[in-house]
Amino acid sequence: MHKRDFLKSLSLAGISLPFSGLALEQWVSKYEAMSANKLATEEDFWSVIRSGYVLKPDYINLENGYYNFLPQNILEAYIQNIREVNKQGAFYMRTVQGENKKKSVEQLAALAGCSAEELIITRNTTESLDTIIGGFPWQAGDEAVMAYQDYGAMLDMFRLVAIRHGVVNKMVSVPNNPQSDEEIVQVYANAITPKTKLLMVCHVINITGQVMPVQKICDMAHSKGVQVLVDGAHAFAQLNFKIPDLHCDYYGASLHKWLSVPLGAGILYVKKDLIHQNWPLLGPSEGEEKSIARLNHTGTHPVATDITIPFAIQHYQMIGAERKEARLKYLQQYWTTQVRKFPNVILNTPEDPDRCSAIANVGIKGMKPAELEAALMSKYKIYTVAIDRPAAQVQGCRITPNVYTTIQELDALVNALKNL
Repeated sequence: MHKRDFLKSLSLAGISLPFSGLALEQWVSKYEAMSANKLATEEDFWSVIRSGYVLKPDYINLENGYYNFLPQNILEAYIQNIREVNKQGAFYMRTVQGENKKKSVEQLAALAGCSAEELIITRNTTESLDTIIGGFPWQAGDEAVMAYQDYGAMLDMFRLVAIRHGVVNKMVSVPNNPQSDEEIVQVYANAITPKTKLLMVCHVINITGQVMPVQKICDMAHSKGVQVLVDGAHAFAQLNFKIPDLHCDYYGASLHKWLSVPLGAGILYVKKDLIHQNWPLLGPSEGEEKSIARLNHTGTHPVATDITIPFAIQHYQMIGAERKEARLKYLQQYWTTQVRKFPNVILNTPEDPDRCSAIANVGIKGMKPAELEAALMSKYKIYTVAIDRPAAQVQGCRITPNVYTTIQELDALVNALKNL
């Protein structure tokens, strides 16, 4: 079925776009036999996925790394959940709130490939990782290893525990264009001493899009008696993987990024035998101290977000994890391959497609990142975000497409960079 025929059939059926989850499922089923890599280039397929979003026409949005706004079927489910919780009020909160959250956790754990006893819903990646960084059983003189390319909020937390507990922070720098996994692993290995207790690493570096060899880093660190905390903010529901396969001890991610859950939801995975090692952020209630719930005392919070998570998972699984990853990598490679040969253009992202995600970072010689961001928006109506991190050797604009991004929009970016 061609897209035109599909849209016509929706009209005849009385279904208006943005279409329902059922209509999306019917559309996706037409492509079941096609490989993920082949489907990544099928613009007809992805244009229908795009029609499930309400997009602002004023500019091309290439800053989906902060918050992936919701397709309409998830947004409508979220609004309905808000209405239902509001209608039931305290009755909902006192009767089925906990049961419904547990169901969401179980579905998230199945998606992550771990036990529901090892996973909690948090508000975001920062809360997840800072819970571990702040609650780790530090002793004065202990060492922690992290990279200049890591997310600022977590680096802030490491600075805080250095002041509070006397922890020594060892900073490393990840090369933007590594020649091998071993080169990266060795960067971290060189920073480890007998005093090192915890190593933090990004699964996907948020400012460059580089995919890190997490399993190899974890295995190396464990061989030296060091635990590993992974920042998965830009990997969960973008890359197709299972958390236990990474061999990490802790994993945090935001669900409002690549899973398209409403704002205010994240996950924290803690290996079961380490749950009681870490101090909770807030004092657990009676009974919570016996499980991972001890790290998840939240008080009253917007529960409609929690119960919208299964809708987002359903949407993600309908598209398909392998298909989504292939499409996002294709989009990144489509534009970066073209601009790499332009004079004065700097790519702060690996050329090797196996080391890449949807995200890439581009700069222009002689232009500050803020100037490039402003020029792209004012002259070409392309929205991006400037990254100016000299210590991390990254100065440019982060470009982050999503599944609704078209080739024509990326052509506009390529043309703008060529002109600039």
